[in-house]
Amino acid sequence: MTFSLVARDPASGAFGMVVTSSSPAVAARCVHLRPGAAGAASQNVTNPELGTKLLDLVESGAAAGDAMAKLLAQEPNTAYRQLSLVDNQGRTAVFSGAKTLGTHRTVEGPAAVAAGNLLSAPGVVDAIMDAYTTATGEFEDRLLAGLLAGRDAGGEEGPEHSAGLVVVDQVSWAVTDLRVDWAEEDPIGQLAEVWKLWEPQKHQYLTRALQPDDAPSYGVPGDL
Repeated sequence: MTFSLVARDPASGAFGMVVTSSSPAVAARCVHLRPGAAGAASQNVTNPELGTKLLDLVESGAAAGDAMAKLLAQEPNTAYRQLSLVDNQGRTAVFSGAKTLGTHRTVEGPAAVAAGNLLSAPGVVDAIMDAYTTATGEFEDRLLAGLLAGRDAGGEEGPEHSAGLVVVDQVSWAVTDLRVDWAEEDPIGQLAEVWKLWEPQKHQYLTRALQPDDAPSYGVPGDL
């Protein structure tokens, strides 16, 4: 059971994804982002390699739709896969195989794709997209607004247990990479709390990496 949102921020060109599932450590398997290239979700009966292959195809010059078509023509077992893709021009592509689990749906929006399987209702995915496209604030805030709306619209058929929020931007590593790998209840709410902790420190960690002479104090014991 999984629902997700992958998007490109039109203001910054950053790629981001939020995802939740009944299984543990969902972000480790389903999130695939590459700065300046694309963002992809690989879910349902997941083969994480497919997300990487979609990113490679876009980075080699394929538009989202062409990349998805090429991947599906080459790969076995696609009936089990649910895939989302957003490229660096904001173009989108989706796929839900014939064996996608339970109630499932994908919605393509402006430089964004929401997708889910084993949902409590198809409208969960619409709620994700609606909330994301109308939210304000930082990119992460808007992504989380979508995930929270999906939860509040009924979420999955069963309980969610893990969630993740990842954003890549102008550097080679993720500028935000937050995960709740297992929670008995409300991992999405817990993820939102972790974002509140990370948000005021996000740019400090970039400064420490890129301009350490200008970095703020670490604020830890022994730091003079």
